[in-house]
Amino acid sequence: MIRRQTNDKTPNFHQRSPLWRKCTTFRKLRQIHASMIINGFNSSRFNLRELIYVSALVIPSGISYAHQVFDHITQPDLFMWNTMLRGSAQSPNPGKTVSLYTQMEKQDIRPDRYTFPFVLKACTKLSWANVGCALHGKIMKHGFEQNTFSNNTLIYFHANVGDIDIARLLFDSSGKTQVVAWSALTAGYARRGNLGMARSLFDEMPEKDLISWNVMITGYAKGGEMESARVLFDQVPKRDIVTWNSMIAGYVNCGLHKKALEMFDEMKSLGEQPDEVTMLSLVTACTDSGDLDIGEKIHRSVLDLGGGELSILLGNALIDMYAKCGNIDKAFKIFDSMKEKVVTTWNSIIGGLAFHGHSEEAIRMFKEMCRLKLKPNDISFVGVLVACSHAGRVEEGRGYFRLMREKYNIEPNIRHYGCMVDLLGRAGLLTEAFEFVDQMEMEPNAIIWRTLLGSCTVHNNVELGTRANEQLVKLRRGESGDYVLLSNIYASQGEWVGAQRLRKVMDDKGVRKEAASSLVDADEETLMHFLFDSKRQTKVNAKMV
Repeated sequence: MIRRQTNDKTPNFHQRSPLWRKCTTFRKLRQIHASMIINGFNSSRFNLRELIYVSALVIPSGISYAHQVFDHITQPDLFMWNTMLRGSAQSPNPGKTVSLYTQMEKQDIRPDRYTFPFVLKACTKLSWANVGCALHGKIMKHGFEQNTFSNNTLIYFHANVGDIDIARLLFDSSGKTQVVAWSALTAGYARRGNLGMARSLFDEMPEKDLISWNVMITGYAKGGEMESARVLFDQVPKRDIVTWNSMIAGYVNCGLHKKALEMFDEMKSLGEQPDEVTMLSLVTACTDSGDLDIGEKIHRSVLDLGGGELSILLGNALIDMYAKCGNIDKAFKIFDSMKEKVVTTWNSIIGGLAFHGHSEEAIRMFKEMCRLKLKPNDISFVGVLVACSHAGRVEEGRGYFRLMREKYNIEPNIRHYGCMVDLLGRAGLLTEAFEFVDQMEMEPNAIIWRTLLGSCTVHNNVELGTRANEQLVKLRRGESGDYVLLSNIYASQGEWVGAQRLRKVMDDKGVRKEAASSLVDADEETLMHFLFDSKRQTKVNAKMV
């Protein structure tokens, strides 16, 4: 039976009964909810509080259900409002927290000392500095500025997205007794790149908890100061998964992939279990280094971690790794095995296929994604435009370029323009390619002009090649390879005087040809790196999921 309680306690009263402590699944939650409806949904304030608490905070991903339940409660009390604010703040959609608080104000629900910290945390996650500053004013208005919980959250907010000077003022005036405040301010300085001030605070801390150590280690790792990070890592009294992940990610970001893998081996030898963040860093290391053998070992570790199933983030990362390491068949197998696919998953396989010259298949996959009503994004169009370029499908490429704006309201960026220049240049439509560049809505960069110069070399067009080289010189990006490409155009046309004159220009400018490099291959590699920045794709994947 559902416990009935007619005597309401204070708005923040909360004591879990045995029945509600056992409620840990959606099925059990719905059963109890159904029983409450039969017995009069709004009749027991205690059970209403428990229903909101469990759905918002206990059941994973239960916040949407909590919102549905909350909307049907007649006159929810302050405990329910605060629980909803708390659950929303730590959900994937923290913006709901601010909306809820706005509803509270409209209904004249007076906040307490717990209310504002939850809303401030949401503003910090969203980087909503203006809203957070307005809440700071409301905290002062309601007289909660001296409350430790509110004060610590204000320091955390201002240190991260607000005004660091205000955070320091709050800390100096009342926060020095709380280790939470020390950690928050230290983290703020570290995230803003002021590692000197962060370390000074860290050294002054009267008491250091694990969060404080992790804040400093992460700050050094993100700043690329891995030696300093390692010193602290060796000194920390006790480590957790965050400590290990900070070091591994730091080594990966610095290109020290061997060190990252050694850290992973050390972690396993000490019995520490990796999580998804660990494996994402290691997969990225294998992608950047191109080490397929190590990548396959990491893949096996990923499967062990997830019981044979892949999350969206890890699946996408593995597709990207196998594609970049040259095993497109493995990339396809992972794609087919994934039970859930989002746009970034399709982008990974389309980009991998296009990168390896499987143009027709890449275009087919793009069409299939659209057929399934998945809305392509800017990276999707980079993939299909590269595929069209490699397949020589000029008209189809033009169509996709128009489709971006006309159907999906995506404004082309420099990558899309680069794809179109490459498409037209490969097809020998050099005049159209130059006209396309002249009509661009942004300034063409060195890669655009270098792509044109490469196309002029392939098609032996001296006049347009000279123009492309002149633009590169104006951008102060004229490198030896560019001059040699233009010289080769002159030579292919038998214009030896022009070639000799260009060599003299190189001598006068002090430009020296670098030996033992394939210039055409280098241009191709530069363009593809420009079009498929794996680190950017990984960030987009994480953001969209």
